[in-house]
Amino acid sequence: MSKTADVIIIGGGIVGCASAYYLAKRGVTNVIVLEASRSIGHGASSRNGGGVRQSGRDVRELPVAMCAVEKFWPHLSEELGVDTEYTQEGNIRMGKTEAHLKKLRTLTQNCKNMGLGVEMIDKETVHEINPYLSDQVIGASFCPTDGHANPLVTTLGYYMRALDMGVKFYTGAKVAGLKKYRGRVREVILEDGTVMEADNVIMAAGYASRKLINTVGLDIPMHDEIDCCLVTEMEPVMFPQMLGCADADFYGHQTHHGSFVFGAVAGPEALMDEDTDTVNFAHAATLGASCRAIEGYVPSLKNAKIVRSWTGWCDCTSDGVCVLGRPEETPGLILATGFNGHGFGTAPAVGYMLAQITVGEKPLVDLSPLRFERFYQI
Repeated sequence: MSKTADVIIIGGGIVGCASAYYLAKRGVTNVIVLEASRSIGHGASSRNGGGVRQSGRDVRELPVAMCAVEKFWPHLSEELGVDTEYTQEGNIRMGKTEAHLKKLRTLTQNCKNMGLGVEMIDKETVHEINPYLSDQVIGASFCPTDGHANPLVTTLGYYMRALDMGVKFYTGAKVAGLKKYRGRVREVILEDGTVMEADNVIMAAGYASRKLINTVGLDIPMHDEIDCCLVTEMEPVMFPQMLGCADADFYGHQTHHGSFVFGAVAGPEALMDEDTDTVNFAHAATLGASCRAIEGYVPSLKNAKIVRSWTGWCDCTSDGVCVLGRPEETPGLILATGFNGHGFGTAPAVGYMLAQITVGEKPLVDLSPLRFERFYQI
C-alpha cells in the first residue's frame, strides 16, 4: 500500500471516483482513494434510484444540478466507455391535492427564477405525457431536461477509468481520523494504525464524514436516513419519464430492460430494528407503504412482482443541501458531503469541481452557498 500521495480521497462512492477521474484527467495521477467497505460504490452510490434531477432542487444546489445535466451527462457514456443508461425524457412531479399543487408551484417558480426550464402542467397535459398515471393526479411540475441513469454502472465507469489512468484504490481501508501538521490537514490515519500523507484530502465519505472531520475540530449538523428501494420484474415498455411526488411518497422510473426501480425514504437509521451496517434489508413497513403509494399513482403496476429490495443511506444536513469546498480553518481539507440523497445526479459536476478546487482553479459555478461556514454564521 502506498502511503503518500498528492491527493487522498476518503470514500469510494461516485463522488470519490468521479473526483479521482477528473484529477487524473488533469494529470494529477498520484491519487489514493480509500474505501472502508470491501467494494467500490458500496454505499449510497449503488443503492439509489438513479434520478438525474434539477426540478424541485433547493436554489443553492440547483446551479450544480443544472451544470451536471448541461455539461456532463449527455456525453458521459461515451467518455467513460460504459452505458450509463442515461435517459433524458423529463421528470413528472405529481400532485393529487390543491395542497400538493401549491407546494409544486412554489418549487417550480423558484427553479424558473434560476433559469431552469420547468413548468406546471394541468391534469389533461399530465395524462397526455403519461397515460399510465392515476386519474387522481390532478397536476404536476414537468422538467423535460430531467432524467435518470444507472447508478452502479456509472460509479464503476468512473472507477475503471480512474484506475486505468493510475489512481490507486484501496478497499477495506477504514479511516479512523485526520491529523494536522503545522496547521494543515495532512495525515490520514487508518483504523489499523497506518498513517498516510497527502497535500490535499477530499472528504467524500457520506455520513461517516462527520465523525472524521470531528478529529480536526470541525462539525456539520448531519443525520443519517435510510432509503428503501425495490425492483420489479420486467414489464412491457410503459413510459420513459422519472416520477416523483409532491409529498415525496416515492420516486422511480422504468429501466432500459423493462424493470421498474422505485425508492422512498424510510426514516432515521436509529428507528430501524436491524443492524443496517451489515444487513441491507428493506423494512417491511416501509416497503409496504411504498408499494401502496406506487399503486395509487400508477395503477397498472398493481400486480407487478418485486424481485429484489434493498436499503441505502442518505447523509442529510440540517438545512437540506450539501457541503462543498475548503473550510477556512482546515487548510488541506476539501469537503464533499451531506448530499441529502441528491449526490448521484450532481456527481459528475461535483467531481469535476472538486478537481478544480484541488488544483486551485475557480469552480464552474459559484459554490459559496454550499460552504461549510454557513452553519456558523451569525
